[in-house]
Amino acid sequence: MPAPTPHLDLASIDLTRVVADLDAIKQVIPQRHEMLQLSAIVHVDTAHHLIVGYKDVTADEFWVRGHFPGHPFLPGVLMCESAAQLTCFYNLSNKVTKGALIGLGGIENGRFRRAVVPGDRLVLVGKGLKVRSRLTHFDVQGFVNGDLAFSVEIIGVVLVKGFEG
Repeated sequence: MPAPTPHLDLASIDLTRVVADLDAIKQVIPQRHEMLQLSAIVHVDTAHHLIVGYKDVTADEFWVRGHFPGHPFLPGVLMCESAAQLTCFYNLSNKVTKGALIGLGGIENGRFRRAVVPGDRLVLVGKGLKVRSRLTHFDVQGFVNGDLAFSVEIIGVVLVKGFEG
């Protein structure tokens, strides 16, 4: 299967211009400790429903010891979780869901194209396909050093109404 067309030119994004650091991300999304899978948000374009963030993959993460011993690879399920958290940040910070927490309702068309290992920066680019108050559908692409590592469609559904991030 051929690689999808990138949602934007990554060279046009300044990864050092952080829009939301780890503390700001924690103010918006509820994940904590081992389950927080974002390091920073670097670009948000609400007119085109685009968001760019990254996860710095480190050697001290909980999965490194066992996935796989001596050759650690970031599990695909955690790449998908990073993508879901990126879209959650977009939804909550832009009040798309109007006070409701959107959770992972589905994953479609997931493809993994290269290993992501400790020391890598996984740059995530999300593009909203459907962005509505009760359901969102984002296409997320993950890159390492400009190479496509994975792509997945994330469907978000309302989990909790009256959510205060």
